[in-house]
Amino acid sequence: MLGQTIAHYRIIEKLGEGGMGVVYKARDLHLDRFTALKVLPPEKVADPERKRRFVQEAKAASALNHPNIITIYDISSDQGVDFIAMEHVAGKSLEQLIRHKALRLEEALKYAVQIAQTLAAAHAAGIIHRDLKPGNIMVTKEGCVKVLDFGLAKLSQRETSESNATVTLEAATEEGTILGTVAYMSPQQAEGKKVDARSDIFSFGSVFYEMLTGRRAFRGESAASVLAAILRDEPEPVSQIVEGLPREAERILSQCLRKNPGERFASATDLKSALETLHSAPAIQEARPTIAVLPFANLSADKENEYFSDGLAEEIINALTKLPGLRVTARTSAFALRGKDLDVREIGARLNVGTILEGSVRKAGNRIRVTAQLINVAGGYHLWSERYDREMTDVFAIQDEISQAIVDKLRVQLVPGQPLVKRYTDNLEAYNLYVKGRYYLNKRSREALVKGREFLEQAIALDPNYALAYCGIAEFYWMSAHWGFLAPNEAMPQSKSAALKALQLDDTLPEAHCALGSVLGIYDFDWREAEREFKRALELNPASPTVHARYAFFLLRPIGRLEEATAEIDRALELDPLAAFFHLHLAYLFWVRRQYDRAIQQFRNTIEMEPSHYVGHWLLGVTYAQKGMFEEAIAARSRAFELSGRAPIMVATLAEGYAAMGRTSEAQKLLAELQELAQKTFVPAISIAWVYIGLRETDRALEWLNKAIEERDPMVAGLGVEPFYDSLRSDPRFHALLRKMCLLN
Repeated sequence: MLGQTIAHYRIIEKLGEGGMGVVYKARDLHLDRFTALKVLPPEKVADPERKRRFVQEAKAASALNHPNIITIYDISSDQGVDFIAMEHVAGKSLEQLIRHKALRLEEALKYAVQIAQTLAAAHAAGIIHRDLKPGNIMVTKEGCVKVLDFGLAKLSQRETSESNATVTLEAATEEGTILGTVAYMSPQQAEGKKVDARSDIFSFGSVFYEMLTGRRAFRGESAASVLAAILRDEPEPVSQIVEGLPREAERILSQCLRKNPGERFASATDLKSALETLHSAPAIQEARPTIAVLPFANLSADKENEYFSDGLAEEIINALTKLPGLRVTARTSAFALRGKDLDVREIGARLNVGTILEGSVRKAGNRIRVTAQLINVAGGYHLWSERYDREMTDVFAIQDEISQAIVDKLRVQLVPGQPLVKRYTDNLEAYNLYVKGRYYLNKRSREALVKGREFLEQAIALDPNYALAYCGIAEFYWMSAHWGFLAPNEAMPQSKSAALKALQLDDTLPEAHCALGSVLGIYDFDWREAEREFKRALELNPASPTVHARYAFFLLRPIGRLEEATAEIDRALELDPLAAFFHLHLAYLFWVRRQYDRAIQQFRNTIEMEPSHYVGHWLLGVTYAQKGMFEEAIAARSRAFELSGRAPIMVATLAEGYAAMGRTSEAQKLLAELQELAQKTFVPAISIAWVYIGLRETDRALEWLNKAIEERDPMVAGLGVEPFYDSLRSDPRFHALLRKMCLLN
């Protein structure tokens, strides 16, 4: 076709050829400029599927007005030739730039940020690329990225039987078909499953891996063996291929390439933020050692001694967290891997750490045997190991010796004048009871919380000056009020009293400042003092994911500082990446910010991580309702209702859902159940209010919301920001409620 003129485009030279057509450089004779002309060969025009994808590419790309996405000028047909006229990019493809050699980190990050922001723009428009690869990414002479070839793109908002994955590009579009380029597919594409935006994030990870190493992440002698590697294998750690890469680069890469979509970045926007942070300070990330302390195995004859082995690991985590030169994986994420058959490399990749401490505890009478090993993740070799056969009275010394060994091996600077392991009691039995109490508080069920409080109270009886035990009591009452197990106006003062007692004994406890800040905000509505306490807690322990999350959820969220709240939750997730509850917080904040599609996706991700936790199903159902997806909303709420064991707030949210759909009799039946239950036990007033909101009985809804405020129910913290209350916002009585909470002047 060289030298021919199609419409008003004169063909100059052939640029390339792919499954979707031949690309030529051409001159636009009307506007006197170079263009790229993608031509569908005549022999393929008769194939309706090829032609459909050809048109789809033009439509998908033209729907996106973004500097990093190729601009489509026209789609037309002339002389029996179908073509797309698009922007001509003077530069090279990423595939040409790599050519079996790694890019410099600075260069790779520059391109990676642009690719991520391109995906973010496409996903925001509901478009999934599905064929991201180096050959579809052009780089101009100025270093600007242009993403091409949306031929396999699909609209993520439209549920069809269309496939999400192809090796040959010849197959029909049913689930089970494989579409895309083999080496860069996600596991979901490789299995022919439906995909969402997280599939593009996996493909990005494969591209980023190749930029950093010059090698493909997944290799094989055939397409089938490559697919098997994508589904089964972990790529070789980049730190073993390229020396001097920041640990954060490996963490980002690892999170992109997780087999489970729920463990990847929740969105391309989050991915872009992580890359930008790394790009701005790669040297800082590189220098900081990282460690995860796994739960110590309980080898005691009595399996109930697990509380002691967990407590030992937790105390070491708490000690190491206070060291500014060391990044320590939080307890929730480290303990989430308990009992899983994973090698150290996979654990390191999941937790984004370079070293792992693991060990075991055997307790018999007054004797304990503790073994501990510090392992280098990349090489799998021991940096240090030790066995301690001691009396129980030496448990504090063991904690100190293990922590000191880690400091020495990782060359971490200690804080001058600060003991590595701080002893809060000299009473061994009080310590033992405290550890038991924390063990049960971490289980979070109603029965476990009560059991935990009993052990903590026994610890205080033995040592009335045990500050940490008072922190545990404050936590018990706070959680019991938050989850509706105890009336808030009874439990919250108890939480405040315990927190103040802990601070009276030791005002450097971040846990106590955090507990006090939570009560000052949600119970006293003293937002200024609450913020002062949260900031003091962060000053004392900036590495506490719990403090970041509480600050976000119980201070920044109620007063409407939602962007700051989201940033704090992001920080909590950096510190505790496998904590499902923090992922839930992030999804909730998307909902509150009216980013419903992102919220739905993040709620689904969270449910994949923890399918049995009813809160994720509940809030997913609420978000579906905001989108008008009422059948899906009822299904999700019904699941939450079942998983919660008919908890009052879940009865209420199901009743509200029925009411919103006009299924009034079912809503009224559940309302009667709540009212009957309230005669026997505590039922949060806000749950009754929700049902009346669904029934559109505004007077009753406002009456019960006022009761909820008088109860100081933590659930009312969302009154000023949640979409759920939008139908009431024009009512002056609603404004009066916000003033009562000091949220309006």
